[in-house]
Amino acid sequence: MTNQLVDAPHERITIRHVAKDAGVSVAAVSKVLRNAYGVSDILRHKVETSIEKLNYRPSVAARGMRGRTYTIGVLVIELSNTFLAGVIESANTTLSESSYKSLIGLGRSASPIEASMIESMIDNRMDGVLIVAPRISGKVLERYARQIPIVVIAHHEPQAETYDTVNSDDRKGGYLAVEAALRQGHRDIAMLSYDLLDSPASVVAVQREMGYVEAMKQAGLQSRIIRLPPVATDRKVAINNFLSAQDRPRAVFVWSDLDAVPLLNAARTNGIRVPEDLAIVGYDNSPFAAIPLVGLTSVDQNAAQLGRTAAETLLSRIDGREDVRHVLIEPHVEIRGSI
Repeated sequence: MTNQLVDAPHERITIRHVAKDAGVSVAAVSKVLRNAYGVSDILRHKVETSIEKLNYRPSVAARGMRGRTYTIGVLVIELSNTFLAGVIESANTTLSESSYKSLIGLGRSASPIEASMIESMIDNRMDGVLIVAPRISGKVLERYARQIPIVVIAHHEPQAETYDTVNSDDRKGGYLAVEAALRQGHRDIAMLSYDLLDSPASVVAVQREMGYVEAMKQAGLQSRIIRLPPVATDRKVAINNFLSAQDRPRAVFVWSDLDAVPLLNAARTNGIRVPEDLAIVGYDNSPFAAIPLVGLTSVDQNAAQLGRTAAETLLSRIDGREDVRHVLIEPHVEIRGSI
């Protein structure tokens, strides 16, 4: 019977099929899907094996028939990045236009906290989850996307089949940053990134590095990536070391304005002229970058479009859409005085 289920592409796999394949009750499968308290590891393994084997996904339409709460969970890794405020504000506005309310949770780039918050959002019967967490595991997302509609921002995983992604084309953005420096006549262009700690290709910084390397190669130039300490650590010493290095590049593309703005400030504080001595290109086009006294050239991700598109994608998933969408939004460079 199991083989017939797998081989019958037009037959919708239901929770009853999963229960029969796993040899457990429908109630047991439901408990696993809800991450209910007291589920044993053995039961969870049996049910998750059958879910993966049968490619089962709970019906969004069926969930809607049980009644919507018109609440959306928004999970972000941190709030210090001013760029994210524009994304969340745009998403919230779009959701409000469809009578949805947003509840924001702070994950702090810690997987156990992020997983716990998603579970709480499911337990509180929210209709969907919008996640801005670039380092969250794809496996974690897959598990929860079987229970609730999920759209992820800043997470490049176009092969994902259970959740949607909406991203700036970060690889293209890295490429454009190099192009902007080349147009100003620079050839000695390094990239200032951070210690990725074996991060997967889904992480935005990895994508930006790919774009940087590709652009440098096409220009016939040698790429050089200089790494700061990991995210969420003090960068001041590393930034000053970069500025005082004898082999400091003539121009630098910084993976994010989070480090580009402090770099520009430190350069000026140390008497290094920008752009005469050091040209700087950032990424995010954060509000700080546009301040005239800062004047940072930066790659714009279009925060408003990111937030709006992500919210619209989530709403369509809640309304019953089952095809997977992975949206890339075209970035552009805002030229200012730092280059």
